Amino acid sequence: MKEMLTTLLNSIGLAHWVKIISDEPQCTYYFGPFLTVDEAHTAQAGYIEDITGEGARVVKVETMRCKPHTLTIYDETQEIKNLTLSAYGG
Repeated sequence: MKEMLTTLLNSIGLAHWVKIISDEPQCTYYFGPFLTVDEAHTAQAGYIEDITGEGARVVKVETMRCKPHTLTIYDETQEIKNLTLSAYGG
Protein backbone atom coordinates (compact mmCIF):
# COMPACT_ATOMS: atom_id res chain seq x y z
CA MET A 1 0.00 0.00 0.00
CA LYS A 2 2.84 2.40 0.89
CA GLU A 3 4.56 1.73 -2.43
CA MET A 4 1.35 2.45 -4.36
CA LEU A 5 0.88 5.75 -2.53
CA THR A 6 4.49 6.72 -3.16
CA THR A 7 4.08 5.90 -6.86
CA LEU A 8 0.89 7.96 -7.02
CA LEU A 9 2.49 10.96 -5.31
CA ASN A 10 5.51 10.67 -7.58
CA SER A 11 3.32 10.62 -10.69
CA ILE A 12 1.88 14.02 -9.74
CA GLY A 13 5.15 15.50 -8.49
CA LEU A 14 4.38 15.37 -4.77
CA ALA A 15 6.79 12.64 -3.66
CA HIS A 16 9.90 13.64 -1.73
CA TRP A 17 13.34 13.35 -3.32
CA VAL A 18 16.86 13.88 -2.03
CA LYS A 19 18.85 16.21 -4.29
CA ILE A 20 22.64 16.07 -3.89
CA ILE A 21 24.98 18.40 -5.73
CA SER A 22 28.64 17.51 -5.96
CA ASP A 23 31.71 19.30 -7.17
CA GLU A 24 34.59 17.39 -8.73
CA PRO A 25 32.75 16.05 -10.65
CA GLN A 26 30.01 18.61 -11.01
CA CYS A 27 26.88 16.48 -10.82
CA THR A 28 23.35 16.69 -9.53
CA TYR A 29 21.88 13.45 -8.22
CA TYR A 30 18.25 12.72 -7.35
CA PHE A 31 17.36 9.84 -5.02
CA GLY A 32 13.82 8.74 -4.33
CA PRO A 33 10.91 8.78 -4.41
CA PHE A 34 9.94 8.83 -0.75
CA LEU A 35 6.52 9.07 0.81
CA THR A 36 7.60 11.42 3.61
CA VAL A 37 10.31 13.99 4.18
CA ASP A 38 11.43 11.99 7.24
CA GLU A 39 12.06 8.90 5.07
CA ALA A 40 14.08 11.03 2.65
CA HIS A 41 16.16 12.55 5.48
CA THR A 42 16.85 9.11 6.93
CA ALA A 43 18.07 7.78 3.58
CA GLN A 44 20.21 10.77 2.57
CA ALA A 45 23.20 9.87 4.78
CA GLY A 46 23.67 6.62 2.86
CA TYR A 47 23.56 8.42 -0.48
CA ILE A 48 26.10 10.98 0.68
CA GLU A 49 28.37 8.18 1.87
CA ASP A 50 28.11 6.43 -1.51
CA ILE A 51 28.89 9.59 -3.48
CA THR A 52 31.81 10.64 -1.29
CA GLY A 53 33.08 7.06 -1.36
CA GLU A 54 33.44 7.44 -5.12
CA GLY A 55 35.64 10.51 -4.57
CA ALA A 56 33.11 13.27 -5.18
CA ARG A 57 32.84 16.30 -2.92
CA VAL A 58 29.25 17.00 -1.82
CA VAL A 59 28.49 20.73 -1.75
CA LYS A 60 24.72 20.81 -1.20
CA VAL A 61 21.98 18.45 -0.04
CA GLU A 62 18.29 19.22 0.01
CA THR A 63 15.02 17.37 0.26
CA MET A 64 12.26 18.52 -2.03
CA ARG A 65 9.01 17.58 -3.62
CA CYS A 66 9.59 17.22 -7.31
CA LYS A 67 9.45 14.84 -10.24
CA PRO A 68 12.93 14.66 -11.75
CA HIS A 69 13.13 13.47 -15.33
CA THR A 70 16.85 12.71 -15.10
CA LEU A 71 18.32 11.12 -11.96
CA THR A 72 21.94 12.11 -12.60
CA ILE A 73 22.89 15.34 -14.34
CA TYR A 74 26.57 15.58 -15.23
CA ASP A 75 28.17 18.89 -16.20
CA GLU A 76 30.07 17.88 -19.33
CA THR A 77 31.32 21.44 -19.88
CA GLN A 78 33.54 21.08 -16.78
CA GLU A 79 35.15 17.97 -18.28
CA ILE A 80 35.81 19.84 -21.54
CA LYS A 81 37.39 22.74 -19.60
CA ASN A 82 39.63 20.32 -17.68
CA LEU A 83 40.73 18.58 -20.89
CA THR A 84 41.44 21.93 -22.54
CA LEU A 85 43.49 23.14 -19.56
CA SER A 86 45.51 19.93 -19.41
CA ALA A 87 46.17 20.08 -23.16
CA TYR A 88 47.68 23.54 -22.71
CA GLY A 89 49.56 22.70 -19.52
CA GLY A 90 47.06 24.48 -17.22
